[in-house]
Amino acid sequence: MIRFTKYNILAEKLKEELDIPRYQHSLEVAYVASQLAETHGEVKDKAFRAGLLHDCAKCIPIEVQLALCEMYGIEVSDFDKRSSAVLHAKVGAKLAEDLYSEQDADVLDAIRYHTTGRPGMSLLEKIIFVADYVEPGRDKAPDLHMIRSLVLTDLDAAVIKILHDTLLYLQSSGKDTDPATRETYEYYIANK
Repeated sequence: MIRFTKYNILAEKLKEELDIPRYQHSLEVAYVASQLAETHGEVKDKAFRAGLLHDCAKCIPIEVQLALCEMYGIEVSDFDKRSSAVLHAKVGAKLAEDLYSEQDADVLDAIRYHTTGRPGMSLLEKIIFVADYVEPGRDKAPDLHMIRSLVLTDLDAAVIKILHDTLLYLQSSGKDTDPATRETYEYYIANK
């Protein structure tokens, strides 16, 4: 049962759009995000909404996501065309606004940048970026236990570690890397 009861209707609507594992993941990210918000001085309500909606476009086929980008005038890179893993964040920010009536620009940005991050992220953006990575259902990433501890004391260090590990994973597996991920990593390394 959702502890943020005022979002039961929002969560039920989201449940209709996502498969069961993605819906469960979204709930977990929302809970972790609200806890991190309390720890780091962000508004819990905003963190919960951003966490709940961060993957609202994840189960949409890439062809449909691309059509939505065209309809909404969302800029699509060559990388986006090949990767729904990143494209869903851009589409999700627009759907959160249009389908789920989210109006807070910081919440929408947190959704938009939750996969790649971006230089100069807001506190809420960092929280969603990190919560997506450390929620309890995640168990494959190396150093996850250490990162889960780090997020409680040093959010920027956690962001750097997640970006570093993501870049290593993508490189070692021969997968394409979104330039935004590398740019974000380089920004945070230079500014730590």
